[in-house]
Formats: sequence, structure tokens, C-alpha cells
Amino acid sequence: MPANAGNPKRAVCLLSGGLDSATTLAYALREGFETYALSFDYGQRHRIELEAAARVAVSLGAAEHRVVAVDLRGFGASALTDEIDVPKGRAAGEIAEGIPITYVPARNTVFLALATAWAEVLGAADIFIGVNALDYSGYPDCRPEFLHAFEAMANLATRAGVEGATKLRIQAPLLHLSKAKIVKLGRELGVNFALTHSCYDPDPNGRACGLCDSCLLRRKGFADAGMVDPAVC
Repeated sequence: MPANAGNPKRAVCLLSGGLDSATTLAYALREGFETYALSFDYGQRHRIELEAAARVAVSLGAAEHRVVAVDLRGFGASALTDEIDVPKGRAAGEIAEGIPITYVPARNTVFLALATAWAEVLGAADIFIGVNALDYSGYPDCRPEFLHAFEAMANLATRAGVEGATKLRIQAPLLHLSKAKIVKLGRELGVNFALTHSCYDPDPNGRACGLCDSCLLRRKGFADAGMVDPAVC
């Protein structure tokens, strides 16, 4: 019998501490899910994001926030996990072209696989992830094709899926939204953006660099939404 039999519908929500994942968590809560936030200590250089994720989970009222360690530094090859310079000051055209060095190989595949495991334990049918296919940095694991393929695989690879007890759904409510629309949605949902963190290369005190791709996309999103970023990214 599923662990959540007789309880409200449950969902696992990937929570990085950034504005996209915070908005996604708020969206899942608005949709009536009892939401379990999942973050990863994956050896990222910008570990301040884990503190932001904890703040966001408490602020929005997640049922539980769990941090799982999975060290992707063993593979490296990314500016987020290896001693590689984070690109700074790139133009919008450069950000949108190709796969940048900040891509972490197979990161979302690994994260969704572990989220699937927790969803099975919880008896949850839904996993929320805050990716979007418009204002993204060229990551292949943020595309709808990837999400559809993973969902199909997860339903073949889990006991719940094979026995027909639960059909797992990968939900990406921000998938086709611009960053400005995400900012507006987050405001409507009551997200406190001052608690979030998006920078790929913060200083030792956790202050955003303001020049990496993530900072630039965030700044543009708030500007296009006609809002001031309270985190001053």
C-alpha cells in the first residue's frame, strides 16, 4: 500500500534555492500538493544555494526539505564542480548559443532519478522541476524532449509504474515561460525572492557576482517584469 494512503496528494519538488525552483515549489503548493522539497549537495562550488533552498522551503511551507549528497566532482568537466572559470559578461546571443561550461554532465538525470526514488517511498505521483526551455542557458537536460523521455523511463523502471499503482508525472510548470513571466508568477504566488540565490560564482560572503549567465538572466527577468530584484543579483 502506498505510504501516503489516505493522505493529501504528495509531490517531490526539486529545490535549488534559485528563483525558478522557488516559484515551482510555490506553484505545486498552490495546486494543492503536500510538497516534499529535495535539494542536492553535489559538490557545487556555489554551495550558498543550499542555504537559500532551506530558507525557501521554510518560507513557503514545504512538508519536508531533504538534502541528499551526491558528489559530482568525481567527474568534473563543469565550471560549477571543477576548477574552471565561470564565464562572465556574456551577451544574450552568446548565452543562448551552444552548451556552456557551466553545464554539469547528467545533473538533471541524476537528480530526477533520486527524486523518483523518494516519490516511490512517499507514494507520490508527481515530481516538479523548475526548468524552462526559453530563457535557459543551453542545457540539454532542460528540454521538453528530455522530460518526456525521463517520465517514460521512470514509469518502466519503478515498481509503482510496473504494478500500475501510480503513474509518475514529471511536471515542469515553467517550461515555456520567459524569465520575466516566471518572476511575475512567483510574485503572484508569494515567493520572497530576497531568500533566493541564483549566482554561479558568488564571493566568499555569498554575494552574487552580477556577471555570470545566471545573474544576467535573472537581472533581465526582473527588468522585463518591471520589478526590482530584492536580492540585488
